[in-house]
Amino acid sequence: KIWIDENGVSHGSGIYAPAASWNFNTPEAGPSTFSLSRTALQAVDSQAVTGRPNARLYDFGKETFGYPVLKGLSGEGNINIYYGESSAEALDSDHCETLDRLSLSKGTITDLGHRVSSQGDVFALPESKAYRYICVECSDTAHVERVSMDYEYLPQDESRSGSFRCSDDLLNEIWKVGAYTMDLTTREFFIDGIKRDRWVWSGDAIQSYLMNYYLRFDTESVKRTIRQLRGKDPVTAHVNTIMDYTFYWFKSILDYYQYTADIDFVREMYPKMVTLMDYCLGRTVKEGDMAGLMEGQPDDWIFVDWVDFPMHKRGIMCFEQLLFAKSLETMSVCAHLLGEENPYDEIGKNVREKTDRIFWNDEVHAYLHNVEEGQINPMVTKFPNMFAINFGYADKEREQEILEHVMLNDQVEAITTPYMRFYELEALCKLGLQKQVKREMKSYWGGMLKEQATTFWEKYIPSEKGLEHLQMYGRPYGKSLCHAWGASPIYLIGKYYLGVQPLKPGYEEVEIRPELADMEWMEGSVPTPNGLIHIKMDRDHISGDIPFGKGYVYFNKKYEKPAVCGGELEQLSKAEYRLFVKAGKPFEICL
Repeated sequence: KIWIDENGVSHGSGIYAPAASWNFNTPEAGPSTFSLSRTALQAVDSQAVTGRPNARLYDFGKETFGYPVLKGLSGEGNINIYYGESSAEALDSDHCETLDRLSLSKGTITDLGHRVSSQGDVFALPESKAYRYICVECSDTAHVERVSMDYEYLPQDESRSGSFRCSDDLLNEIWKVGAYTMDLTTREFFIDGIKRDRWVWSGDAIQSYLMNYYLRFDTESVKRTIRQLRGKDPVTAHVNTIMDYTFYWFKSILDYYQYTADIDFVREMYPKMVTLMDYCLGRTVKEGDMAGLMEGQPDDWIFVDWVDFPMHKRGIMCFEQLLFAKSLETMSVCAHLLGEENPYDEIGKNVREKTDRIFWNDEVHAYLHNVEEGQINPMVTKFPNMFAINFGYADKEREQEILEHVMLNDQVEAITTPYMRFYELEALCKLGLQKQVKREMKSYWGGMLKEQATTFWEKYIPSEKGLEHLQMYGRPYGKSLCHAWGASPIYLIGKYYLGVQPLKPGYEEVEIRPELADMEWMEGSVPTPNGLIHIKMDRDHISGDIPFGKGYVYFNKKYEKPAVCGGELEQLSKAEYRLFVKAGKPFEICL
């Protein structure tokens, strides 16, 4: 923790802090020389553009990411390249989000004034782009014979990756497209979208981590992203300047430990957790009945979600208090793990108690929206209510009230982003509504597939038509059509249909609650630090094995006692059983 100023004078505490490394372990492997892997891909189709005699549209078959390669260069003139996640975008030279303008003269390409050798008649553009379509338009005698690309990707180990397939073809396609969306947005870090912003946002990232635990179990990418989001001390702003994103950052460390049992990473991050929490506590309300709660300051971005209805994001928001309470819970757990002083448990209890007392309303059976200038806003939204379920902050009776009066109430404004549908559908799954959630996934994500999506989008409103689906931020093609938070079925399927989650950190003890939800059969694998958990289920059988530790398989049996092998059976109620299983002993249950 020593830094050197412009005069060569060193400053700092002299305290050593662990420095993470990735591929940069020798002087020969410097960060500036690193690049992701590449492989050549060809366009699947190309055609002349009507009304533009020197333009040609190339289709790579699906959303992709990488470096365009121009081949068969000849002549002299300008070469304009327009990129599009849709053909409409690539053909709209005035409004497409990304483009390149090149000049070809005497075998040399000039790009924005920087001369670059064309290497004969082949030129690979130096910057990667996201696209499915490329429109290449030439002037004068300039000519491009054909276009290919160098696809850029982070290699993953297929042998230790999650999998899923079932009797429902549409659900299979949703899982497949979700996995591809995740792979495209998993790079040096987990980024939000590949066209824009290509940035690390904490709210996007925490969902990427959770989906990753059920797809690739790429813990190094998780750690890199958590480190990058936090940055250095001193803390001068919320993570990404967004209050809720700071709270997601805290929770991501608790999630990481639960899935991996990696206490060394918790120990590495804990000092930065403390200073970030100090920053948060310094911005709480100081006096009165609201003392200790978080209120947005003028320099804070209170995001919550992109909404299509009027919603105040000022004052003291119930949603933010629940996230704040979860952050304090994370601090308490980590302090206990590391044997550190733990003031956070008591602070968290205060936040929980005040949140319940101020925001819960018995008449509407819901948490209300916010308090502004001392006045409670009676608005009811799904956001705080579903997080109370997901965090276990609502008891059984209150869960049912929220389910009936909020989650299944058509009078409460609908959520239209995959970002918050992630949490909405998780809440429904936690309450046992997997059949309904399966219908929702097929309708919502299946709706994107009907619109010819090859990756999942930043936002989807089913009532929109045609080019309306491409619009966002006041721009005709502003929407990201490959957005990490769109891949949430990966997480939902792994956790609530294959039914696998760690009961103890690192899957030392595992819970398995498979749920067919009207499927005829399903099978899949869930990655863990020690190998794959395999699950297979049809209407008559459940079978599988775990690679490490022990666990419980929960299931219902309505009639005679089930036949089992590979474990010890326990009856929990008239219809519910669980099978105690151990690593190395495959199990089978005859329902």
